[in-house]
Amino acid sequence: MTARGIFVTGTDTGVGKTFVACALVRALRSHGGRVAVMKPVAAGARDAAQGLRNDDALALIEAAGATEAYGDVNPYCFESAVSPHIAAKEAGIEVDTGLIRDKFDALAREADWVVIEGAGGWLAPINEHQTMADLAWTLAVPALLVVGLKLGCLNHAQLTHAGIRARGVSFAGWIASGVDPAMSRVAENLAALERLLGEPALAVVPHTSADVASLTLAPAAQRLAQKNLRA
Repeated sequence: MTARGIFVTGTDTGVGKTFVACALVRALRSHGGRVAVMKPVAAGARDAAQGLRNDDALALIEAAGATEAYGDVNPYCFESAVSPHIAAKEAGIEVDTGLIRDKFDALAREADWVVIEGAGGWLAPINEHQTMADLAWTLAVPALLVVGLKLGCLNHAQLTHAGIRARGVSFAGWIASGVDPAMSRVAENLAALERLLGEPALAVVPHTSADVASLTLAPAAQRLAQKNLRA
């Protein structure tokens, strides 16, 4: 059986991709699934005894109970919290999507699911010629869109959805993330997003939950599984 993959992208940086990805991982594991995780490119890391470590990648590893080497989960880790292509250039490294694909294939051989978290938004550059969109296309997995609920989200969600379709990547659905607790007309915006994106949200979650380490998105994970997504 081929592993099922999902590429978690967002309408912007800081919209809760890691929060959502970890919750999905926990939900899939709770149903007995073997779940591998990836943060292929991370910009913003601290220097640990073992080398640079990114907090998002570490959160994914913890959620999955992953035992793989850190470099298999996060092949490209850069210290500066800037656009990935700038961080890579400053480090004198060229991000190679082929290498990432090799790492992904190795993880997929031992898993039922591979949950991949992108960095930034859909078109965040990873080198001088490619973006996160090209990486998702290279991995040949559907994209799950995390929509940060804030003023402007209707425009951002439509642009990202159109970008996913234009790149030839399958759209797995969307999850709403409450990044702005003061946002007005939340229900009306959710209704508009459902109409504009052509389907209801898989889940609506608060971005800042008091219990983020244990939240699972079981209904969303079940609906994704029912879509029979494949890597």
